[in-house]
Amino acid sequence: MTDKAESYDVAVVGGGPAGLTSALWLARYLHSVILIDSGDPRNWETRGVNGFLGESGIKPAQLRGYGRAECEKYGVEFVDDCVETATNKNGDIFSLTLKSGRCISARRVLLAIGIKDVWPDIEGLDRCYGETVHVCPDCDGYESRGKKVAIVGEGRKAVGMALALTTWTEQIVIFTNGEPANISTEHCDQLGKLNIPVIEAKIRRLISNGDEICAVELDGDMQLDCQSLFFAIGQYPADDLGAQLKCERDELGLIVVDDRYHTSVKNVFAAGDIVPGPQLAIAAASDGAIAALAIHHSLVPEERRLK
Repeated sequence: MTDKAESYDVAVVGGGPAGLTSALWLARYLHSVILIDSGDPRNWETRGVNGFLGESGIKPAQLRGYGRAECEKYGVEFVDDCVETATNKNGDIFSLTLKSGRCISARRVLLAIGIKDVWPDIEGLDRCYGETVHVCPDCDGYESRGKKVAIVGEGRKAVGMALALTTWTEQIVIFTNGEPANISTEHCDQLGKLNIPVIEAKIRRLISNGDEICAVELDGDMQLDCQSLFFAIGQYPADDLGAQLKCERDELGLIVVDDRYHTSVKNVFAAGDIVPGPQLAIAAASDGAIAALAIHHSLVPEERRLK
């Protein structure tokens, strides 16, 4: 392969809604775009993407497939690989080395790498994930309306998730899975008024019928009926490219961006779940489109810009 074939206007890292949408828009602006995708998305097992206008309930794999096919019509090049190192050459050229050994040179980089969820160590959790076990009340709360809902987590995060789910159900229990509750007196009072108990016992396993959760079994053989479960343990960036490129990050490790999704590093942009904000597929797609417009404007030669 020639050196020219390895050079692109934009390298997009991540093939979810944010990465695909940005690649589509950038290709429509006639930029050369390469999209590198590890093929390990956060929501692969989710039963359907909810609230995505015109495609509500679509499977994540199907949505990504549609997005890839559309991007390919405009000339986006796809590489199924992982970026191992990202180097800022001079602020105008970036070098990406892939796990396969291939090297990519790009004038702009968009990080759409997403995040990963910390899973509680509970037997049977993976069997129900994406069907009756979830991480996002905004995405899947509607499907839990009127049901008996368990929340696995502690502290402010668990309280926030419980309060969010009261939109759809009054039958909520918080399980800390053997950890201290770490809930303030004020929040305990708030939960008490809403009849939301907090149980600190260790969870032994989830009882299910296929992928439909039926009950939570605690140490001591106690079982509590449950029809839906959400866990709120923690999250972390899918990889360390933001750190490698020295992008400013917040206390959660998310990449800080401005209103055009430009990071603190010149010509490096970020979009989707890796930046602060709602973790929704439709929001990620919006991020990607806005970032693409900003990237395009940054690539327009000075003589073609409005003075």
